[in-house]
Amino acid sequence: MARLLEAGEVPEARQRLSHLCARDATTLDSAELTRAATESIAENTSDAVVAPLFWGAVAGLPGLLGYRALNTLDAMVGYRSARHRNFGWAAARADDLVNLVPSRLGAALTAVCAGGRARASWRVWRRDGGQHPSPNAGQVEAAFAGALDIRLGGTNSYGGEVESRARLGEGREPEPVDLRRAVRLSRRVGAAALLVAAAIAAPTTPWGAAPVQSIGPRRGKSSARRSVDNSGAGAVAVDNR
Repeated sequence: MARLLEAGEVPEARQRLSHLCARDATTLDSAELTRAATESIAENTSDAVVAPLFWGAVAGLPGLLGYRALNTLDAMVGYRSARHRNFGWAAARADDLVNLVPSRLGAALTAVCAGGRARASWRVWRRDGGQHPSPNAGQVEAAFAGALDIRLGGTNSYGGEVESRARLGEGREPEPVDLRRAVRLSRRVGAAALLVAAAIAAPTTPWGAAPVQSIGPRRGKSSARRSVDNSGAGAVAVDNR
């Protein structure tokens, strides 16, 4: 996407956006395509990286697979359009529920990984994260906006329905070069999320458990017999046969 936008190939970039999100890209210019792709990178950092690692660490393989099933169902039918409204609301609400913790963990990790803009990322997240229509998507998008010193949010079109969303961040409008910065930030957040997931899962793994000691008899050339006298004292006799 960054390469296409930097080369001015807007029609090709519009086609590529359809692989990233469901937003109507027919009339989007370079600036709007850049914003849409940046928002998609931020949201997918939470949905496709942080959340699966979190649920895998908390609930094992069933948790990871269950989360991915819900998230995929939401991506397929969880829309407010007339076609999906009566069926997709359940998938959308379930996806909102399971992402409440991972989205906020992702936003916090974004601030941690933001380097010199850690405080700005944290501040923008806490100030703007709740202004998004989704209870979760705005968390990481706001944190990314603060970390990259850009502004996200605005008017979007989905299936013919137009949504006007609050602006997130206080920097300049995103540019194609910011897509590469967003990808690098996303990778750092993913690495941090992996460390957190490993720390959560460690107590339940074999290497985090206490060693099991054998209480059975030890066999060898010499065997020991323990006898107890009436006074309760123990005596050990060794038979070398």
